[in-house]
Amino acid sequence: MIKTITLTLAPAEAVSEKVIRKNLASVTGIGSNRINGYTIQKRSIDARSRQAKIVLQLQVFIDEKVAAAPAFDPQLKNVSGAPQVVIVGAGPAGLFAALRLISLGIKPIVIERGKDVRSRRRDLALLNKEGIVNPDSNYCFGEGGAGTYSDGKLYTRSTKRGNVLRILQLFHHFGAEEDILYDAHPHIGTNKLPQIITAIREQIIACGGEVLFDTKLTDILLDGDRIKGIQTADGLTIHCKSVILATGHSAHDIFELLHRKKIAVECKPFALGVRIEHPQELIDQAQYHCIVRDPLLPPASYSLVAQENGRGVFSFCMCPGGIIAPAATAPGEIVVNGWSPSKRNNPFANSGTVVAVDEKDYAAYGFTGPLAAMYYQQMVEQRSFVAGGGSLVAPAQRMADFVSGIASSSLPVCSYIPGVRSISLNDVLPAEVSIALKKGLVDFGKKMKGYFTNEAILVATESRTSSPVRIPRDKETLQHTQIKGLYPCAEGAGYAGGIVSAAIDGERCADMSAAFS
Repeated sequence: MIKTITLTLAPAEAVSEKVIRKNLASVTGIGSNRINGYTIQKRSIDARSRQAKIVLQLQVFIDEKVAAAPAFDPQLKNVSGAPQVVIVGAGPAGLFAALRLISLGIKPIVIERGKDVRSRRRDLALLNKEGIVNPDSNYCFGEGGAGTYSDGKLYTRSTKRGNVLRILQLFHHFGAEEDILYDAHPHIGTNKLPQIITAIREQIIACGGEVLFDTKLTDILLDGDRIKGIQTADGLTIHCKSVILATGHSAHDIFELLHRKKIAVECKPFALGVRIEHPQELIDQAQYHCIVRDPLLPPASYSLVAQENGRGVFSFCMCPGGIIAPAATAPGEIVVNGWSPSKRNNPFANSGTVVAVDEKDYAAYGFTGPLAAMYYQQMVEQRSFVAGGGSLVAPAQRMADFVSGIASSSLPVCSYIPGVRSISLNDVLPAEVSIALKKGLVDFGKKMKGYFTNEAILVATESRTSSPVRIPRDKETLQHTQIKGLYPCAEGAGYAGGIVSAAIDGERCADMSAAFS
């Protein structure tokens, strides 16, 4: 007999097989000698009471042999001489689209403007230490996309869009820890993602696919309303019937290329604000109701949302035990993001905290048309650069000072390597963002004890929460509404947010492009 049983245990109990078996025997009312084993189906944390608990959903084998989970087979084929599809971008959408095409017998040619993960590290070091921005190799561009060096959180609500478990199984197949298959909020970590991304690329090549680095798309070749190929900055022309456009939310040049060629793009709402950093100890105390966090519990996280003046204000991409990173993709701008290593063992917790903005806000600054949101976004990022002193030193302010309109006479220690400078963020953020954010922070402090504090620092600007455009596509075929064979994909096209949802969308576009090709 196989039963699914849920246990709620103290952290020390949840790691003891003896205690788990004892509790299973008690719950089932049978002797522990009849329980031959169990497997973990799901693991989560319940921190609502004074003592945080671990919730385990277990598949329990009673009076029968423990059945091993069936081996995962990605069903990859040799596609050396197969029809080909071009994929623009080697982020999660592009890489998982490539794997899916291979399983369908189609050869992917992946072009990536940036470098492979190992070479990319050198550009990130220059960005952090010397403030030198390589527009094609940074935290957003390069092998693995923005996710590779910004955390690797795999939590998603996109269960209706595709097979989330398959995406997690593929990550595990290529080297991620098994716990991503059952943790409620799975996380790989920036230190481990590069090896996994490298393994995926090596598999694509071993199957006969191609991955071309330092290869930047500069033109989309059309025959009437059909794709006939692409051109790259180094003069390469690739003829094809299908192109999956998976360039990410920061590919402003691609949005401009489409607009210039009169290929429809649409302005869309997005969210903009700051990245807020607290001492991790403070977040642990607030969420776990403790003085010192139990070492068997992970560093605590949070998710907060409010409505202020008709605008959504919300935390985004929360990184326990993480650091704030410079995510600029062009000189003359400041963009910040956050990431955590797999152990999440840094002393700070950070989260994007942003305010929804839309077309009426862009128009107030004179920005109209399909690229209005992008220009609004750039305006604020450039303001931050100027306010920071013309370098990647970021404008920053203590939380309570920001809300009170007081200049911070000093700033707390911050994980942002290029450094921070005390600035009134009212001089950086648009008024509509600043007003809503102040009210939201006060409300967050009421919802989470200890959150509202001058120990927290606000660092500007968190502005790449999602794409500032949507590239319209047919709901059924996923092709662009005007161009046959063009598949706008994932975050850069306005259809996904985060690693897993982007990977799912990449697989969906692969399915459709394979059928078309």
